[in-house]
Amino acid sequence: MMALYEGHWILTALVVLPLLGGGACLVVPESRAKTVAFVTTLVLFALSLPLFWTFDTAEPGFQNQVSIPWVEAWGISYSVGVDGISILMILLTTFIMPLSVAASFSYIQRRERAFYAMLLFLTTGMIGVFVALDLFLFYVFWEIMLIPMYFLIGIWGGERRIYSAVKFFLYTSAGSLLMLVAIVTLAWLFQSGAGGWSFAYEDLLSLDLARRTQLWLFGGFALAFAIKVPLFPFHTWLPDAHVEAPTAGSVILAGVLLKMGVYGFLRFGLPFFPAAATDPGVVNAMLVLGLIGILYAAWVAAVQPDAKKLIAYTSVAHLGFVVLGVFGLTTQGIEGGILQMVNHGISTGALFLLIGMLYERRHTRRIADFGGIAKVMPLFAFALVVVALSSVGLPGTNGFVGEFLILLGTFRTHPWIAAIATTGVIFAACYMLPMVQRVLFNGLDRDENRTLTDVNGRERMILVPLLALILLIGVWPGPFLNRTRASVEALIEYVETRTADVASLSDPVEAGGGE
Repeated sequence: MMALYEGHWILTALVVLPLLGGGACLVVPESRAKTVAFVTTLVLFALSLPLFWTFDTAEPGFQNQVSIPWVEAWGISYSVGVDGISILMILLTTFIMPLSVAASFSYIQRRERAFYAMLLFLTTGMIGVFVALDLFLFYVFWEIMLIPMYFLIGIWGGERRIYSAVKFFLYTSAGSLLMLVAIVTLAWLFQSGAGGWSFAYEDLLSLDLARRTQLWLFGGFALAFAIKVPLFPFHTWLPDAHVEAPTAGSVILAGVLLKMGVYGFLRFGLPFFPAAATDPGVVNAMLVLGLIGILYAAWVAAVQPDAKKLIAYTSVAHLGFVVLGVFGLTTQGIEGGILQMVNHGISTGALFLLIGMLYERRHTRRIADFGGIAKVMPLFAFALVVVALSSVGLPGTNGFVGEFLILLGTFRTHPWIAAIATTGVIFAACYMLPMVQRVLFNGLDRDENRTLTDVNGRERMILVPLLALILLIGVWPGPFLNRTRASVEALIEYVETRTADVASLSDPVEAGGGE
């Protein structure tokens, strides 16, 4: 095991293991697929956990790097690594997956082998996105993860599953194609100056691009990332996908997939195109879109009759806060944004799991169909109250820490944006707390609700780790923030330095060998 970490092969193991587990799910008997998937994801989490304490918090660069030539003629390599921007995303992914598998044990009753295989193949794609240091490899993982999610929604989803799956695929793939054009353009610019092709992260990072070129290429990347976040007005695929997806699909969408858009801005948008990412017009546009997402999603969520759709719109609002943190371009804002991505994955994932547990019992998600169930499901009620308070940012929970840092960092550079965004915290209480009131504490006036059973042992096993992290991060966020700080500070310093350098370029494009 020590050789695995010292030899830096741990990231490759995290990518390959779920791929092997997914293959195993396809060949074992139908009744054994869930066990294979659960054991695979548990081992995956156990393997990833030492990354948290072996990670060097003082090192801003990449750690556990491995680079092997893949298509040498085109400068494509299998290159992976982890830094402070990606480590929490990797751990969030490995933490969410065993819970998602366990939540599907009684929910999925048909085509179980294919279902659990899709979950594991999706895991490979998600981890691959967070560790890839070759842009071609990154794009391969980015596209691979769309296919399992498409099938998860399209086969095991609700009544409108085909419509939602196709809409999800068309939205995300359209943005991805423009990003591919931008990636190939970067490689071509490098080839024009260096005489050889390369898709390596560090090589393409060394390109000196004039402001106009940066703006065009940033647009190609930004559209793909904005759709994935999703930013207003590219958000319309998300509520449909959430509502129709099986519980595990909704948890993974909220917990991991939406974070890839923000991760893309931090990993590629800011460092590759610093002059574009700090251009006042771009920054103001991103901040305004994030702010609209916060307010608009809150108002729409407040009138939703479907609990799952309400939670889906909260994702747009929460990710709007994260976008503010990133484009506020301060250490506190970006650190808060990264932590809030983790917090959102935990809290919103828990909300989807809780609504899924209710759906398994009542086969309805309409808020009006419940009421007073705290009397018959006290443990469920306790969990829902804690998670809901976390979602609205109650001090002492994880949601407060992330939002506070985001607003603090944004206020330093854009005080009016931060002031208006603060109202989003109030609106969050206006849509979340009435839903909790109506589901848990109104009169128990429906006979169907009187016989509901409280959470069982398997469901407690799912909820306890989520509740523990909600409280742990709320009262002790330091260990999580410490792992991001060095990389965030280095990123901001790099962006500021390169932005100043771009001002001296007179030609439209100068592809060179670096600083």
